[in-house]
Amino acid sequence: PLETGVFMSGKDGIPGWKLAYEWFRQAGQYPVKTYTPITSPAGSVYGIETVDYGRKSTLENIEYMETDDDIRYTVLGLKLMEEKGTDFTTLDVGHFWLANLPYEMVCTAEKQAYLNLCQEYDLLKEGKEEEFIQWVRSYRNPYREWIGAQIRVDGYAYGAAGNPGLAAELAFKDASLSHVKNGIYGAMFCSAMIAAAFTEKDNRKIIEAGLSQIPVNSRLAADIKTAVRIAETAKSQLDLLEKIWNEFAHYNAVHTNNNAALCAAAILFAGDDFETAITTAVLGGWDTDCNGATVGSVMGAKLGAGKIPERWKAPLHDTLYSAVPGFHPIAISECAKRSQDVYRKVTQK
Repeated sequence: PLETGVFMSGKDGIPGWKLAYEWFRQAGQYPVKTYTPITSPAGSVYGIETVDYGRKSTLENIEYMETDDDIRYTVLGLKLMEEKGTDFTTLDVGHFWLANLPYEMVCTAEKQAYLNLCQEYDLLKEGKEEEFIQWVRSYRNPYREWIGAQIRVDGYAYGAAGNPGLAAELAFKDASLSHVKNGIYGAMFCSAMIAAAFTEKDNRKIIEAGLSQIPVNSRLAADIKTAVRIAETAKSQLDLLEKIWNEFAHYNAVHTNNNAALCAAAILFAGDDFETAITTAVLGGWDTDCNGATVGSVMGAKLGAGKIPERWKAPLHDTLYSAVPGFHPIAISECAKRSQDVYRKVTQK
């Protein structure tokens, strides 16, 4: 519900995180312990509102997990690994999109890569697959270092639980279809963190596991390290959000680096508290739903389903509508079981 311009980028000089905070505070819902209220007195004060396409995820309306690009890519990763294990190629990912994902459901870098996939096959006919993929991810794609690839990795990380190196490798193959450089590194970083969290319980080491899979001299690595330093000295959740925003606001609201930095900071700040982690990530502004999802994956892997507060689970009624064939609707618990089956297949290989 907060994935709209005012909360992502701010308004009239007021940062997005501040508007998100005021939305909850003025609705009597801060500290945040439940889903986003559909209305708030802050709406009339600042001239803002929640986004229309997220209304089924608001506090007053939520009954299930509604479709969204984050969750679609998660189940696509699961479905691809069920069919091909870890032996898929970047081109396999592209063909899988064309078979399972309508064009209208992809955004920014993915939308352009999808369009490119449909337009140019001469290079493939000549046996030049690597050159073809390079063209797909680069041609008319100014979004190729944005967050899109970073949100696609959860399904791979669940299948590679406990193996951050493998999780990063799978993320690399997927991300290379639509992204370059930091866009790819963000996918590898988050995938490795999620996989590491299944066996590593120290949040700092989880972040270090992610960093270990990306180039040490990349801008992303430098930004993550800065975010870690901020999280270690933050006096409160709001102090953390203000400092992270001020440090990384020069990036586009859906760039990889600022969002990954916010995720790392939220994870480190929260310790063992699932609720603090996800609410810090969402309140931070920028790509609100993506960051809540990534941080939720890391903390869920670390803590296990039993440690997720019931007030976050119960309203979903164990039901997902993903819009992906075979996953619309489906029980969330069934997705968990199938992810575990993929993990067992991978580890027995």
